[in-house]
Amino acid sequence: MAQYDWSERNIRDLAGEGKDIALHTENLDVFYGNNHSIKSVGMAFEKNAITALIGPSGSGKSTYLRSLNRMNDTIQIARVDGKIMYKDVNINSNDADVYEMRKHIGMVFQRPNPFAKSIYNNIAFAIKQHDKSVTKAQMDEIVETSLKQASLWEQVKDELHKSALALSGGQAQRLCIARALALKPDILLLDEPASALDPISTSTVEETLLNLKDKYTFIIVTHNMAQAARISDYTAFFYSGDLIEYDETKKIFTRPSLKATEDYISGHFG
Repeated sequence: MAQYDWSERNIRDLAGEGKDIALHTENLDVFYGNNHSIKSVGMAFEKNAITALIGPSGSGKSTYLRSLNRMNDTIQIARVDGKIMYKDVNINSNDADVYEMRKHIGMVFQRPNPFAKSIYNNIAFAIKQHDKSVTKAQMDEIVETSLKQASLWEQVKDELHKSALALSGGQAQRLCIARALALKPDILLLDEPASALDPISTSTVEETLLNLKDKYTFIIVTHNMAQAARISDYTAFFYSGDLIEYDETKKIFTRPSLKATEDYISGHFG
């Protein structure tokens, strides 16, 4: 399918509407050995919005998401070319401080991965890795605020020193969100954060993201079309490493420009 640099249009449109851009990529390519997994993708993400990345398995959406805070650096055969622009800095350059960048661009993974520590120390440990000068009173406040933001405080406030491994799947995922929020990132990347959760827990995670988007920018990979339609402001459709179409969610789901997008949304793709 034809490639198109959506970042140029996104940047122009968002700027024309007086909206801020949190992050954008230019001609981003990702290779796993000889496999060209992401092909010259350009996208711009609006600040304080939720953007959903959709597409069939193997389409490249998770690979692209992981590129945005350089998680692909951990894969020996991976190579990422192109620009990832955050606050006018190309964070894909060799001299970028990846450790510092990840404080501003956090990540929540598909399956909840709480540390084998108490609920309190799951959050405190992350903070101490970045700032060893935090006092006990300050830490208590950070833990409470983060858990409240993740809609978990009321459920665990009397069990903060119990193991996080005893939490339900939905609670554990919200703890992971709280842990990421404790570092006060600008952007949070979420790779299918509700795929392993029951419908009630999924709804709670979705409500959490909606309640927080005035403070954070969220970019979420999802296989759930209804979820993308419910919570996202923008939707991007990936296929075979290409960004096929990217627009406001209401347009993608009601008046997509391309038949391939319409087919995928309606379940007739492939």
